[in-house]
Amino acid sequence: MDDELLTVAELALVLKVEVRFVRRLVAERRIQFTKVGKYVRFYRSDVQDFIASGRVEPVTVAWSGGRAVA
Repeated sequence: MDDELLTVAELALVLKVEVRFVRRLVAERRIQFTKVGKYVRFYRSDVQDFIASGRVEPVTVAWSGGRAVA
């Protein structure tokens, strides 16, 4: 397995968030993680999947009578 493991602090840097937020994601089971003994680690591929799952596609908006119609 060539997939790199990230620590909580490293993941926080990648996501540009606080360490506390990463710990909350783990506690709420909102991100996949791996336990190595007592330590929590994240596979880089799982992190990429997590980021992709939050992606919001743009919507084309048409205007009709001054109102947006999706």
